[in-house]
Amino acid sequence: MQIYVVKKNDTLDKIAAAFMVSAEDIAYDNQIAAPYPLAVGQALLIPTEDEIAPKRKVRVNGYAYPYIRTDVLTETLPYLTTLSVFSYGFTANGNLIPPKTDDSRMIQEAWTQGAAPILVLTPFDQTGMFNNYLISEITHNMTAQQTLIDEMLLLMEEKGFAGIDLDFEYILPEDRIAYAEFVANVRAQAAPKGYPVSVALAPKTSANQRGLLYEGKDYKLLGAAADSVLLMTYEWGYTYGPPMAVAPINKVREVVEYAVTEIPTEKIDLGIPNYGYDWTLPFVQGVSKARTISNVEAVQLAIENDAVIQFDQTAMSPYFRYEKDGVQHEVWFEDVRSMKEKFRLITDYGLRGMGYWQIMRLFRANWLLLADTFDIHRL
Repeated sequence: MQIYVVKKNDTLDKIAAAFMVSAEDIAYDNQIAAPYPLAVGQALLIPTEDEIAPKRKVRVNGYAYPYIRTDVLTETLPYLTTLSVFSYGFTANGNLIPPKTDDSRMIQEAWTQGAAPILVLTPFDQTGMFNNYLISEITHNMTAQQTLIDEMLLLMEEKGFAGIDLDFEYILPEDRIAYAEFVANVRAQAAPKGYPVSVALAPKTSANQRGLLYEGKDYKLLGAAADSVLLMTYEWGYTYGPPMAVAPINKVREVVEYAVTEIPTEKIDLGIPNYGYDWTLPFVQGVSKARTISNVEAVQLAIENDAVIQFDQTAMSPYFRYEKDGVQHEVWFEDVRSMKEKFRLITDYGLRGMGYWQIMRLFRANWLLLADTFDIHRL
């Protein structure tokens, strides 16, 4: 595959002729609908017949909610090693709270297509919100902790889950060691049944990084306690923050460089965002709220508003501005160029693989580029 950036006066037919490939193939791979409009600066993945080089084997995980569209799930699963079902919560007594939508369809389809379904456990209360009181209870109350582990292992066997992912956020600093011990306990009881345990890590750049997202996550302890970790290397640009790249490669690299000093590289998966944000300008802290959009939708916005897509060479991410109904907007998203940079980081540091948050929106070009770059570990 090659990447081509659209120039002024380009058409899909002209680009196809230049590469001697089918315009229909380019349109399909890049999810371009008829009559095939293009945006200047848009990055296209072009199918070619270059010599195939040896590929490094990686593990690929995708997070999804149980209400994912069937067509999106079906097309994405062939590119995944594991499918993380988001999410199960629990009570202070250790009783599991299932997702509001039944996940049986996801689990069955994953096995059918050769991907292992993973149970994601989060400290969600009955309202579906993160609750660090629950974390304190489950990490210090050993009766409740054992109830949770027992219920989780029983349900996994009944429903056909193949592993556990612990996605605990906003852990209090005083619960740092207890949380790592909880992870180790889950792993010790899951291992005899053949269930690997992964843990999600906030994107730290040092052991002493301040902030509620970071202080309760001890990279060294959690790296030792779990079978694998996911670096949540996204959300620099986020719903309530100022416009910027969701996963600027320079910031992502800083997290990886710290992580490899604390955790074996063969345990580390790089978090990759599969979405972008549309901010209104001017940005006002505490007032502004960005709209989450798909990467395909971002390009459509650029086309509809005759915006030129730029590419930030520091963040290695695409962005553009447009005006609609008298309001200025700024959009940051992911394209095949930014994904290629993240894939390169995985190779450069010898990481185990990657985890996508999340796969609810189809980004076909990403999956094709992934398969062109790596040998995806399958069941």
